Amino acid sequence: MKLFVNDKTFYRKVVNLAVPVVLQGMLTIGVNMIDTIMLGAYGEYQLAGSSLANEFINIFQIMSMGMGYGAAVLTAQYWGGQNIEKLKKTVTVMLRLCLAVSAIFSMITFLFPAQLMEIFTDDYQIVDKGILYFRVSAFAYIPTGISLTLTAVLRSVQEVRLPFITSVIVFFVNIFLNWVFIFGNLGAPELQITGAALGTLLSRIVEVGIIGGFFFFKDSKIGYRMRDLKMRCQDILHLYISYCVPVLISDTLLGLGNSVVSIVMGHIGASFVAANAIVSQVTRMSTILTQGVSSSSGVITGNSLGAGEKKKAYEQGKTFWALSIGLGIFAGITIILLCPVIINSFQLEEETVKIARELMYAVAIMVVFQSVQSVLTKGVLRGGGDTRFLMYADILFLWLVSIPLGILLGLVWHAPAFLIYVALKADWMIKSVWCSLRMIKGKWIDHCVYADGSVKSNGG
Repeated sequence: MKLFVNDKTFYRKVVNLAVPVVLQGMLTIGVNMIDTIMLGAYGEYQLAGSSLANEFINIFQIMSMGMGYGAAVLTAQYWGGQNIEKLKKTVTVMLRLCLAVSAIFSMITFLFPAQLMEIFTDDYQIVDKGILYFRVSAFAYIPTGISLTLTAVLRSVQEVRLPFITSVIVFFVNIFLNWVFIFGNLGAPELQITGAALGTLLSRIVEVGIIGGFFFFKDSKIGYRMRDLKMRCQDILHLYISYCVPVLISDTLLGLGNSVVSIVMGHIGASFVAANAIVSQVTRMSTILTQGVSSSSGVITGNSLGAGEKKKAYEQGKTFWALSIGLGIFAGITIILLCPVIINSFQLEEETVKIARELMYAVAIMVVFQSVQSVLTKGVLRGGGDTRFLMYADILFLWLVSIPLGILLGLVWHAPAFLIYVALKADWMIKSVWCSLRMIKGKWIDHCVYADGSVKSNGG
């Protein structure tokens, strides 16, 4: 089986789409790492409180990306077929749904912060810190949701430069504001964990101002304007539900499942939570190349299918699959090299250091499977519109294998941190194999939208 496409134009397109995503992800992770280091100066409870509060916020972010990348399944193919009218209607449905979900999350977070934190941990000191974080973060959902969904759409039409430039600006704004409000510089009060939340909120407002301003008032590719929010979308609604709702469901339940994983970690103890928070930052940094390739694979295969080039899309899919394996191995090596340096930069209890080292080795192994399943589930297969199959893949193995195993090993048998992490991420191994078989068989290719808006699907 020939694995690599023999087309220099293809690889240039991959690089052009992936590099801005990679750099944008590095900036985001950089902010998170600096946040972690700043809050780490105030002790493990501030660090754990912020980490667990963000686990709930991450559910919303995953839902937003589900809404955005679910819509991008259609917008990428409509862009490939140059059906701009259908593309605009898809964006309208997406934005209406995003605003409704954002409002619900804002109310829940503001009204019930203690109850949310108590889901993740029974340590009252961590809960108290998380409440402070939630009180401010409740107002960040709407700007965050709009930014994430619009970014997904822009990437689907190969507009990746603006999101990257925005990330550069927000990176420096966020670091500056956190420095001001966490430590109380330039005459501001020393707000500690509340300051971290405030800095993030203000940065999100800057972000949506730039991305939203460009999308609604300047972009000429799609030409979407505020008045288009009122357009009638009944004819696209069924198609949006068929393709995007499975993405939203799978990403939401995936996010909830990951939160349950965090709940398990939270009940193991503050040391485990703090160790995982540190190791996770290195993991995100090492897998950033995978995220870039995953994003570009969905756009490229989606554009090819929208133009009716099914054989070309299949060959591209195989190449992305081979690249994911190599990137996973590279990420594992990077984790082994970087984690000891990062761990030693924190002032941690001996138990936390021991757990962090065990997690490091577990992540280094599991990240290979994470890379393969990420490129296939969030890129190639999703770009082909195979969203119903992916919904089952995302839900079944996390909820039926990883979570039960993690609960048994972490809370019942009190296994070593290495084994607990492997159990909690076992779904990565299963999905990487199952989705690889799906990709090789080519069934995902028959899920596509043609330029005239008609749909071809094998229902498989």
